[in-house]
Amino acid sequence: MNPVISKWPRRLFFVALSVFVSAITDSVSWAQQPNLVPVLIGFNRQPGPAQEALVRGAGGRIKYTYRLVPGIAAALPQAAIDALHRNPNVTSVEPDGFFHKIDAELDNTWGVKRIGGGTVHADGNKGLNVPVAVIDTGIDYKHPDLGGCLGAGCKVAGGFDFVNNDSDPIDDEGHGTHVAGTVAALDNGVGVVGVAPEAKLYGLKVLNASGSGSFSDVIKALQWVVDNGIKITNNSYGSSGDPGTLVRAAFDNSYAAGVLHIASAGNSGSCAGKNDSVGYPAKYASVVAVAATNQSDARACFSSTGSAVELSAPGVSINSTRMGGGYVVYSGTSMASPHVAGVAALLTNTAALPSNAEIRSLLASTAQDLGASGKDSLYGYGLVNAAAAVAALSSSPVTPAPAVKVVLTTDKTSYSSGTDTHATLTAVVTNEYGESISGLNAFVTKLDGTEAVVDFTETASAGTYTGTLSLSGVDPGAHSVAVTVTDTRSVSGTGSASFSMGTSSANSVSVAAIDYATTGGKKNDKHLNTTVQARDNDGRAVSGASVSIELSRDGTRIATATGTTGNTGTVTFVYNNAPSGTYTTRVTDVTAAGLQWDGITPANEFKKP
Repeated sequence: MNPVISKWPRRLFFVALSVFVSAITDSVSWAQQPNLVPVLIGFNRQPGPAQEALVRGAGGRIKYTYRLVPGIAAALPQAAIDALHRNPNVTSVEPDGFFHKIDAELDNTWGVKRIGGGTVHADGNKGLNVPVAVIDTGIDYKHPDLGGCLGAGCKVAGGFDFVNNDSDPIDDEGHGTHVAGTVAALDNGVGVVGVAPEAKLYGLKVLNASGSGSFSDVIKALQWVVDNGIKITNNSYGSSGDPGTLVRAAFDNSYAAGVLHIASAGNSGSCAGKNDSVGYPAKYASVVAVAATNQSDARACFSSTGSAVELSAPGVSINSTRMGGGYVVYSGTSMASPHVAGVAALLTNTAALPSNAEIRSLLASTAQDLGASGKDSLYGYGLVNAAAAVAALSSSPVTPAPAVKVVLTTDKTSYSSGTDTHATLTAVVTNEYGESISGLNAFVTKLDGTEAVVDFTETASAGTYTGTLSLSGVDPGAHSVAVTVTDTRSVSGTGSASFSMGTSSANSVSVAAIDYATTGGKKNDKHLNTTVQARDNDGRAVSGASVSIELSRDGTRIATATGTTGNTGTVTFVYNNAPSGTYTTRVTDVTAAGLQWDGITPANEFKKP
């Protein structure tokens, strides 16, 4: 008979080795499953099935697994959040908070005229087919001045509703429709005209009918933008507090991928203008923060101020499209931002094909200086000037500057120490025109900033080179590799990639399986036995490991216990007099001398009749 070490109310729960040597603690919890907390979980590698299993094993429900950033959006019990903070593969666990629309108050398409939009239109540039993503409450694409339809061939060419998880980004609040009209309302002699009236709009609905939306949905929208090749976004929403590392990384990574982000600076300013009140995401270095001005080119008192302010644009008494039809006048930095996004679309429509960084620089250098000389915390570089920016770009040589562009990839995103001895690097090298460059031999490789010896050879595909990077001595964790390539003109370019190195089998332990069986009673179904198998990465049994678990029935946690594995690497937990129901087990910790647990609980379930 298995000895019972501790008793719990109404039930007995004890631990025994597979050879039925007892081992149990009395740290039993009868607490109900706690409420789930929305979080953003950052990992030291791109998340995949193992990371998803870790989240689900912790009792979490996954909302998104991202590619733009190494993270997962999920809802978790508070206790699981605390445990994830201690997992060596988790870099951050941050609240999935909310962005809010930048509130607009009543107050015409005077702004488009003021920034020189009419002059650019008269010269034939209306932003033809340039895609602009309006990340907001959606767009009322049924509005006649916004095309009246959704899809290819329409003004609103597509989008997604992340709030309701469908492909219909119809507006149910009105904010996004007003913003969209300022960017690109049709030049049809009716109502208002947008800054880039022939641009294509994409509605990405991240804010609900109340004007609020989650950080996690914004990250997903930015990933959608990158995946769909859109290069301009308007972000007329904000948060007074920093949303955290994953949101910042999503803006930074998408900017690095060529996306230009325009955002409203915020409506938390004062008439004195002495406070630093720019909100997020506008405050991020990868985002252009836009302040609001009136018809006298004076900053609106409500317009947020601070060193992050980069440009100003009309934001007082802006007339634009109204959800449901007609037009409405609003004021706010939400109304200023789309003026700048529209100018960016006009610049994108030119023959020079400028990058996001080049457009950003051009917007700053051609802005009409306001306030103190030079960049200041009230107006930034000054009032955006569409006519001057387009003229400056048009007068520039269309021929791009000499450049070497390198796209670097690794054959894997994750390697195992002791198993993987090398990584295969692939570098695709093109010039300023996007043409492949063949016959190169000047490659310099650096691993985590230190030069490494890698010999690159050109493949059968022109401009594509491969080389072998030794992983000998590379420590577990996240790493970056960069390759600088120099062409025959002595022009250089650098590409980079990241990967992770997993722990070797000699240093890691995992839960290989969780098995169930019943024992006792006339039908041998009275007690529930849960057996946990501990193995290293080579599949060898790990004896003497302390294993802690939580047992749940029908989704409610009913007990916790800790036991030690025997020579076969297994430990069996016995739950006496187990009632009918669906049982699941979550491993909360595995401790073994010289080994590190990978933090993953394999999927498991047992239905007891």
